[in-house]
Amino acid sequence: MTAPRNAALRLILVRRVSTAGQAVDGYGLPAQEADCRKWAKGQTTPRVRIVHMVTDGDGKGGKSGTTLLDERPGLMEAVEWIAEGKADGILAPNLDRLARELTVQEAVLSYVWALGGRVFTADHGEHLEDDASDPMRTAMRQMRGVFHQLDRGLIIKRLTEGRAAKGERGGYAYGAPRFGQRAKDGELTEDEKENAIAETMERWRDEEGLSIRAICERANAREDMPSKRGGKWHPTTVARLLSPEAREKARQQSARARAERKEQQRRERAARLLAQR
Repeated sequence: MTAPRNAALRLILVRRVSTAGQAVDGYGLPAQEADCRKWAKGQTTPRVRIVHMVTDGDGKGGKSGTTLLDERPGLMEAVEWIAEGKADGILAPNLDRLARELTVQEAVLSYVWALGGRVFTADHGEHLEDDASDPMRTAMRQMRGVFHQLDRGLIIKRLTEGRAAKGERGGYAYGAPRFGQRAKDGELTEDEKENAIAETMERWRDEEGLSIRAICERANAREDMPSKRGGKWHPTTVARLLSPEAREKARQQSARARAERKEQQRRERAARLLAQR
């Protein structure tokens, strides 16, 4: 049951951060909360009371605005509060914080409305349910969603192109630096200690004729030759380190594995969408 129209609406403040510290747009969690509370404080018709706050993403890992409702624990918690009658709706800074993909945005709105909840954003006010007598209402909301989705696509495009251009210039684009290099202030620099380890292994191979497995065992027996992450050496890792061809093969395998994970995630997402019909 929702509160009477003349009573203060009980709203849940919904925040989301999608990149570390919102490096792309600078709109972090504190700023989102401040905007929502400022809006709520200024409302008189209806009066608004924030009764709870939920967050998706922690400023480190983040939570994408394209993820489905069941992958957003904060948003799911808000929906449960509405379903249990402990809140009358949700309040977000803008629709972009609910979702940056139009289909996800519309799914979230429909779910909240179906539970009798109301949806507000600090930059717009209430987003009313669809009405057959007012098709412009739906069209304008969805147009905003389209532009949010376009904005996300342009951000990804700029980041991808920037990384590719930096990589072509020999700079550090992304990913873990290879053995013998480290990232400093966004640039790759030589790691003298690691390069010394690689040179020692090369001497063992070229001057003593040690096999990859023998090099691995000797390195593991010493305390001054740690692997990249400080653990034990593995023959495959040593082989990649000493062979450019092996490194390239490993890179290609890693790229294929990422593509396969992305495809699997796409299929799982499609299955969840179909299950919700």
